[in-house]
Amino acid sequence: MTVGVVLLAAGGSSRLGHPKQLVRYQSKTLVRRAAEAADAVRCGPVVVVLGAARDAVAAELTGLSVRTVDHADWAAGPGGSLRAGLRALTDAEPPALDAILVMLCDQLRVDAAHLRALLDTFERTRAPVVASAYDGTRGVPALFARACFPELEALSPHQGARGVIAREPSRVAEVTLPGGGDDVDTPEDVARLT
Repeated sequence: MTVGVVLLAAGGSSRLGHPKQLVRYQSKTLVRRAAEAADAVRCGPVVVVLGAARDAVAAELTGLSVRTVDHADWAAGPGGSLRAGLRALTDAEPPALDAILVMLCDQLRVDAAHLRALLDTFERTRAPVVASAYDGTRGVPALFARACFPELEALSPHQGARGVIAREPSRVAEVTLPGGGDDVDTPEDVARLT
């Protein structure tokens, strides 16, 4: 089973006022923590989509076996970044992907163990979508089987993966992510980290 990972790290962090990708938590930047978790799972190629603060964010990935993809139109929203990552994975040479795993860089409770749980659930259930469940919702990190790739390709720039997750609830398997809503969007969120 080959699962590619798309780590979305292109956003401009407008509410925070500086790139959240570079915020430090447990002595590492958020983008480094997320990329290390993705890399540790060893399920397939890992693509990190870059946009805002491109060079500084890319520097945080040194030494990891991840590929970066520049997305010039990152400011239009997460849908375009997701499409850029998906295309980078599917346009590459084989192996063909069975699924992709979409993740963000600022979810503090996501680690390699949670990503493995998503993969194990996919392997066991073969559900078209395996989503993280937290705060009464289903969201990313989430795994999308190959059959869902056209839906991800069709996302408008301002849409995220959640629209695909919510489209047909009966096709979604869940993996609980305690504290999944803990992320970094505001200066108050950063203050909580220290």
